[in-house]
Amino acid sequence: MNEEYPKTGEKRIYVLLFLLILLGLLVIIFATNTATEPKSVFAVQGSEADANQTAAEPNLPSEQEPEGPNDKRLLRPVHKHPAFAERIEERARMVGRQIESRDVKDPNVLKAMRVVPRHAFVRSREQRYAYADYPLPIGYDQTISQPYIVAFMTEALQLDPNSVVFEVGTGSGYQAAVCAEICREVYTIEIVEELAKSAKKRLKELGYPNVFVKAGDAFFGWPEHAPFDAIIGTAAAGRIPEPLLEQLKPGGRMILPYGSPYGFQYLVLITKDKDGKLQSKNVMPVRFVPMTGEVQKPEE
Repeated sequence: MNEEYPKTGEKRIYVLLFLLILLGLLVIIFATNTATEPKSVFAVQGSEADANQTAAEPNLPSEQEPEGPNDKRLLRPVHKHPAFAERIEERARMVGRQIESRDVKDPNVLKAMRVVPRHAFVRSREQRYAYADYPLPIGYDQTISQPYIVAFMTEALQLDPNSVVFEVGTGSGYQAAVCAEICREVYTIEIVEELAKSAKKRLKELGYPNVFVKAGDAFFGWPEHAPFDAIIGTAAAGRIPEPLLEQLKPGGRMILPYGSPYGFQYLVLITKDKDGKLQSKNVMPVRFVPMTGEVQKPEE
């Protein structure tokens, strides 16, 4: 039986049809893969992407690094340091037994006290007492305040996420970190230069880009960034620094220890109404280290 073979012209048509069908299938496969692949990560506009560069994670401290106190981006604490994952149960017990049981009720304050790792602000020799109910020495005749006092004073300021706070006496940086968990920015001045340097380094390592530290005399405040919604003092003096009263915003609140540096002291809460009128109230007897510098000079 003889088989009939296609003519040469017909062979060419078959080949052409086969190639067209194959090309169509390739187009369909390519379109399907393109539609299902994840979108690419693009480099920042105006810069070239390094082939070996890994994608940046959001909210890393390096990304939030402030250019200075004039950097007005919204900067928030970053809880990536290992200290935040350590001794969590101790912080919870501290808040429940020492703070919440004494009528500190502000949920933002309670949360901040549970989050901030107090042991990261305490010297190695006092680590076992980091969450105890009393102040601890930090060197240079200074202390880190009792947890309850930190919480009480923070609550008295009535902070919110838009608040800008000034702190008298940075110390270890613990009080500033607690405030920074709640408010927008904290400006803090420490008269002991070595403490200012160590606190600044510690707060940066822990991921607090919204805390600005400098060495100096806090008596004069920080006028470049005034007025402040709240002012907190962590050292006692026999008079209220006048520049701080001036730098308190109308509607603002100030709390600080007042009285003899070596005798009776009490926390005084000062409020300034919308018209600039000041009112003060004694709220609690306390014992703080003395404020030094200009405040020790006799009033003119």
